[in-house]
Amino acid sequence: MTDTSTLARGGDTSAPRRGRGSRKPSRAGGLPAWAVPYVLLVPGTVVIAGLLLYPMVQMVLMSFQDISLRVIRGVAEPKWVGLKNYTQILDNDIFWSSLRNTVVFAVVTVALTLVLGTAVGVLLHRLSKRMSTFVIIGIMSAWAVPPVAQGTIWRWLFDAEAGIINWALNLLPDGLSTLVFGRADWTGEPWLNDAWSVYVVLVLTVVWASFPFVAVSVLAGLKGIPSELYEAARVDGSTPWRTFRKITFPLLKPVFAVLTILSIIWDFKVLSQLYVLLNGPTNREAFNLSLYSYAEAFKAPPKMGTGAAIAVVLTIMLLVVTAFYTRQMVKQEDLA
Repeated sequence: MTDTSTLARGGDTSAPRRGRGSRKPSRAGGLPAWAVPYVLLVPGTVVIAGLLLYPMVQMVLMSFQDISLRVIRGVAEPKWVGLKNYTQILDNDIFWSSLRNTVVFAVVTVALTLVLGTAVGVLLHRLSKRMSTFVIIGIMSAWAVPPVAQGTIWRWLFDAEAGIINWALNLLPDGLSTLVFGRADWTGEPWLNDAWSVYVVLVLTVVWASFPFVAVSVLAGLKGIPSELYEAARVDGSTPWRTFRKITFPLLKPVFAVLTILSIIWDFKVLSQLYVLLNGPTNREAFNLSLYSYAEAFKAPPKMGTGAAIAVVLTIMLLVVTAFYTRQMVKQEDLA
């Protein structure tokens, strides 16, 4: 018999009430609401696994194998050699010189890129909207140049016979050129033959192409800082450097953290620009780890197992450096 009090309150007696522990299914194919985000992550996870994880696993496996030309042609099976490839590269002086070149180049380039990019970003923030847009279009044109084209441009600039750099240096007065550089004639100067000068050109190449991204990122961060803070600092008589140190830098720490990590990753594995500047893996003294890995893997006779081992070492280095920097950043955030 129907409860008259329930009918009086307008209750529905046709369906039983849900238990306290029951969950209402979502409308996405009858899935529970908590499962919907995980299902949406599946396509991206599959793509990442196919494009990144699978090649990385293959690289690690190859680093423990001897892959000869017969294996590449498919007429033989790869031979498992354990840690032999790693011991070979660690006993090779070229590996240690390549490691030194990689680390020194990355430290110098990351520092110069962040400093120059930050300075240009602050300048863009002070310019008018029209002028800022004009400058951004100009510098982003350099950032959009492909790495191989970057190397080609700077190789032509520093060419020993037809390069603009030697031509411009020869235009300087002999006394000034001798006072500053110790020489007056720059005709036929082979900038790209010596390892040290090659890396000077490489630093210029990478910084020229990388600082626009930093500048635009810093500009975007500056747009989010309230102008009242700068007005208050100006009223208090704060200098521009003190304003940057006390206001701009602390508020842009997350931006600088991301830019630093990205710059470290990009500069540690520079390959295309150095390959073009050297005209291939010719000067072993100028190798970095990326070019050394390429030379071992593809230069005759190809030793892809050794090349993969070098690539694994480089990847581990990047993971360690990134993890250390991220941990330090988190610690600073907790202390703040």
